[in-house]
Amino acid sequence: MDIQQIFERQHRRVYRIAMMMLQNSADAEDAVQNVFLKFVEKGQEFRDEEHENAWFITVTRNYCKDQIKSTWHRQVDFGEIPEQAAPGQEQEDNLLPYIMKLKDKYREVIYLYYYEEYSVKEMAKILGRGESTLQTQLSAARGKLKKMLEKEGKGYGR
Repeated sequence: MDIQQIFERQHRRVYRIAMMMLQNSADAEDAVQNVFLKFVEKGQEFRDEEHENAWFITVTRNYCKDQIKSTWHRQVDFGEIPEQAAPGQEQEDNLLPYIMKLKDKYREVIYLYYYEEYSVKEMAKILGRGESTLQTQLSAARGKLKKMLEKEGKGYGR
């Protein structure tokens, strides 16, 4: 197991999920450190890339949920996520400030579906929700994003 390679593959994913949930760059950076510390301490082995991705997503979500429950957690206006857009992701990255305004359940499904490219069936396994629930949440999230964009005169079609 090459920890450096796994870090290179996963640190952006962990940071983005943490940023979407915690809405604070300092807390998101702490999440990256703590999730990778848990990975190293546990000596986690992965069957394949899908298992690796699911593990990091699940552990990051759980860590963030614990932080949100904590009395120490604070939410701060963060601006935009400080990361360069990957080729072909400019439109999605321009949507991040709008996605961040959605409730947690909508942010999660939008992120996993569009950024991580998971199917609804795969998301159901990761999130422990029913497929029909996720389809409903995905549809509602798209509608809410569309309304926000129309309100600001921006025309994104998905």
